[in-house]
Amino acid sequence: MTSKIRMASMTMLALLTMLTLGFAACSKKEDPGKDPAIVDDHQHATTQFVVAGDTKYAYRVLGSQPGIPVVMLSPLGSAMDDWDPAVTDGFSRKYKVILFDNQGVGASTGKTPATIADMAKGAITFIKALGYERVNLVGFSMGSFIAQQIALTAPELINKMVLTGVGPKGSEGLSRLPDIIAGGQGLDPEAQFLYFGFTASDESRSAGKAAFQRILLRQQDRDLPLSNESSVAQLTAVLAWAQPSPDALKELAAVKVPVLLIQGKEDKPVPVINAINMSEYLPNARLMVYTDAGHAALFQLADKFVKDGIDFLSE
Repeated sequence: MTSKIRMASMTMLALLTMLTLGFAACSKKEDPGKDPAIVDDHQHATTQFVVAGDTKYAYRVLGSQPGIPVVMLSPLGSAMDDWDPAVTDGFSRKYKVILFDNQGVGASTGKTPATIADMAKGAITFIKALGYERVNLVGFSMGSFIAQQIALTAPELINKMVLTGVGPKGSEGLSRLPDIIAGGQGLDPEAQFLYFGFTASDESRSAGKAAFQRILLRQQDRDLPLSNESSVAQLTAVLAWAQPSPDALKELAAVKVPVLLIQGKEDKPVPVINAINMSEYLPNARLMVYTDAGHAALFQLADKFVKDGIDFLSE
């Protein structure tokens, strides 16, 4: 393990919410009786568990809308409570929303994989354990990498995808992640959150502060923070995803599911050129670029992100 990875991992553990990376009719069965619907919001939803293989997955269900659910795929360093309630509750007004911790993350058991491919296998296992045959995916940063891998290996499981903070394998600029994380050391948690996910403008910073406070709203039954082992594994997986991959964009031509790419124009860890490149290779993709927005564009412009996402999913 390089010293940079160790340093970045310890930085992640020191932050409360900074690492937000990494910050239609369907064939789904009726909701399985073993998983009762929970009608609740982000702040109060009950943590539930489902066992699949050697892992007990922790998850929460927001809302009780019928149809294809929305499964949220988390960014680097994040568990269920690191999502902005404005985003999760926003989607739950139209869709059942499922938050979960992948293997070894938060309240889930098991060992966190050190590759995106194995994280995708964990997500697939979890979704199938709930009895779903098709879902919508909302993936943020590392979650968007996992979504891409699912689309390549289990496309029949996906209805549509909304991806943000997104880049293909070999993403331009992503290998600089340890240096970007190190640049936020010494700042308090809110300042680190703003540094990593928002721009320098007053409007962006103000929206970032509001998002930070929303993320802290849940007081009871908060999810467990990531362990040092899980943090290192996740960072290792993301940095491996960042390694040059000449055929990565060509591989995306095989992804036929509809994809909405939403990217902040000033995304620091995953520059906007990556989403632009992906939109040119994905055969059924739409690209939206939010101006004066960074990596956490979905939190800064939560209402717009939710509306754009729901409009896309509802088409």
